[in-house]
Amino acid sequence: MMNDEGNKVVLSMYDGDHLAEDPSEDDYAYLEDGTADLTTGLTSLEFIKATLRRTTRLWGTIAVAGLLIGLCLFLAIPAPYKATTSLLLTPETISGEPAGSPIANEVAIAESSTVAELAMEQLGLQQSVSSFLKAYTVTAVTDRIIDITVTAPTPGAAVTQANALATQFLRFRADVATAALTLTSASLSQQIAQLKANSVNKEISRLQAQTVSPTQQAKLRKLRAEPAALALTALQEATSSTVAAAQVKTEEVVHGSQVLNAASLNSTSQLRRFAEYVGIGLLAGLVLGIGIALVRELLSDRLRRRDDIARTLGAPVKLSVARVPWSRWRLSQRGLPVSRWRLGQRGLPVDQSTSVQRVVAYLASAIPRSPRDPASLAVVPVDDARVAAICLASLALQYAQEGLQVVVADLGDGAPAARLLGAAGPGVRTVRVQRTRLTVAVPKNDPALAAGPLQRMPGPAPDAGSLVTACGSADLLLILAPLDPSLGAEHLAGWTHSAVAMVTGGRSSAARIHAVAEMIRLAGITLISGVLVGADKTDQSLGTAAAPEAGRDGMADEDLPGLMRR
Repeated sequence: MMNDEGNKVVLSMYDGDHLAEDPSEDDYAYLEDGTADLTTGLTSLEFIKATLRRTTRLWGTIAVAGLLIGLCLFLAIPAPYKATTSLLLTPETISGEPAGSPIANEVAIAESSTVAELAMEQLGLQQSVSSFLKAYTVTAVTDRIIDITVTAPTPGAAVTQANALATQFLRFRADVATAALTLTSASLSQQIAQLKANSVNKEISRLQAQTVSPTQQAKLRKLRAEPAALALTALQEATSSTVAAAQVKTEEVVHGSQVLNAASLNSTSQLRRFAEYVGIGLLAGLVLGIGIALVRELLSDRLRRRDDIARTLGAPVKLSVARVPWSRWRLSQRGLPVSRWRLGQRGLPVDQSTSVQRVVAYLASAIPRSPRDPASLAVVPVDDARVAAICLASLALQYAQEGLQVVVADLGDGAPAARLLGAAGPGVRTVRVQRTRLTVAVPKNDPALAAGPLQRMPGPAPDAGSLVTACGSADLLLILAPLDPSLGAEHLAGWTHSAVAMVTGGRSSAARIHAVAEMIRLAGITLISGVLVGADKTDQSLGTAAAPEAGRDGMADEDLPGLMRR
């Protein structure tokens, strides 16, 4: 087996019924010992690496699209303006409260809907309270300092809203502290009034209104010793101290809190904003692209590994090459045949990729001999006929330039191989390519109805230009034979007895590959091997899951001069 990875070729020492020639000094040789297939899980690191390497164009395109979307958003969305004001506060503390709770309470008050409504009322804003709350943040810098940062579409609005929030927040705190002091005083006064309503305290009040006398003082001393009178005296004393302390605390809360720094615009880094938009877009596109690539690969039923394809074909994959570029194919599709290509030694176009040259060399070694009919080989593309057409045309030129009578039969739709040789029309004709003659046959009817020359040779030959006459004097018959599962491959038995299947990695499902292989066998044709085009560089399987077909012999040099001597 040969594997195209860079410039190295891996040759199996076993090739059909004979040993292959010794590999060159640039090659690696090893024995295919039938080691069990060692596969990794679908979600293994090797699977992910191989998938990402194959789908670089897909996820790279999506990542670039995400980057461009981020750039467009950066240009379309105006930069928001932020203003920050700092407040120095004297938080109201409660005995036993954990450290940090007082300033946290102040932050909660500043972020309350009440403060937001007061600020909106001052500014005359018509937006919802929830949207205004989202436009500013409150941060505790220390246990006494908080920052209020407002985001607005204009710099003036940001500064004005920050100042309004600071003003309303301080005012709301002052109102809350004053209301708490008033409530405390009123509550204590009410308790004093209730105690004064007691009969003992009423009697004391009546006696205090009389003229001072020894009898009056004696009665007062006696009444003041009563529990109700003592409770009233204690409550009055406690009220005086409590209200005095509350007043001091309120003064500290109200007058000890003020604006430390008036609202001012924050400096906005356009470079940072650009990096955020573009970076987030690129990251989102990259994650999305990689996710799509991995999910698509997990759900795909297309085969890529050599062993999987060999098992499905029921024949070994003896050659795997890299992807073939299509620049030359496009030129030929525009009317530039193979004759326009610069030909190197032995007839191979020097502009061809190394992959094509290796496929051509392998096909040359795979041609079997026939004791009665001319040597023939069918190349059956399972999915893409372009590579097969290029390789078949190059192989035909190679042997035609060595003086062999070569017939190329193109059974594919559009006659891709015949078109490369400059004879796309139906019929049998002789073409000249670089002073080399070869015969090209394109059946007029549907390939499933066109019987090949091997079935007709015993009968009388038609006119001199017929396919039977051309094949009767030919040394080599090469057939390009794409197969349709709905038509079968019975017609192919009239053209050849041996075939090589060409599979493009990741293009065909297991069902299609198996169907093509079975059609070839049902037609009585020997499937020599498979050729994998577009092999994955990370694939380390051997492609020998199925044993080579028995009964295939290499063509002798004396039977077909020059065909196997390379």
